[in-house]
Amino acid sequence: MNICRADKFLIGSGAALLGSGAVFGAPLGIAIPAMAFAGIMLDGIFRPGSSTFYPTITRGSRQHPRVALTFDDGPDPEVTPAVLDALATANARGTFFAIGRYLERYGNLAQRIADEHHELGNHSWQHSYFQNFYGRSKHEADLVRSTRIIQQLTGSDRQPLYRPPVGLKSPALARVATAHKLDIVAWSLHSRDTVIRDPQRIAAQLLRRIQAGDIVLLHDGHDREGQHRRRIVEALPLILRGLKERGLEPVTVSEMLKC
Repeated sequence: MNICRADKFLIGSGAALLGSGAVFGAPLGIAIPAMAFAGIMLDGIFRPGSSTFYPTITRGSRQHPRVALTFDDGPDPEVTPAVLDALATANARGTFFAIGRYLERYGNLAQRIADEHHELGNHSWQHSYFQNFYGRSKHEADLVRSTRIIQQLTGSDRQPLYRPPVGLKSPALARVATAHKLDIVAWSLHSRDTVIRDPQRIAAQLLRRIQAGDIVLLHDGHDREGQHRRRIVEALPLILRGLKERGLEPVTVSEMLKC
């Protein structure tokens, strides 16, 4: 059986705790390694780019003038069409980490994303804030359900890239990811488009920090029913214009990782 990185970490940490306790005794021999274990465990769960539990991609090569714009939580019929129009005008490609239930609901829009040669990534079926408490079987059912619809839309049996909701990971997710040989993708640059209200400020701050190889987190949808994130509609054309001025080409995550 293929043991995932998370289980190796848990087994190794357990052995270290027992060994330290045996050598140095309680409480000091247990307290110090227990604190270290807790710190690493929290990092593995809450830091999106952490590879503690599973190898996680955060950026591409800095040697090539390419960036990957990624759009989470869509598709949204009130926002995603404008995002696609802006990308088409700039002759740019993006990666859409889509929520499966929205792919099913807005099938024509999802098909447009695929037909216009953007990349469809898996952002879970439900996007539940309790997903990190799922057991292995529930994680697997959620993953497979979204994967199937993406494969139908793209006509490919390739396993799509995966981005866990809110970037959170768990040992149970790591076991499923290992079994399915997932490529888990986080980001190197967060646009803060969920908290900054001014689209011009979103674009300006992003363009000030962006570098070749960055994977940028943006949002074209909302995980909550009936809510929309419209700031990207105004911010994206400014971002695309700024990237062109800097000589940076927006490509899909998979295209960038090939370099």
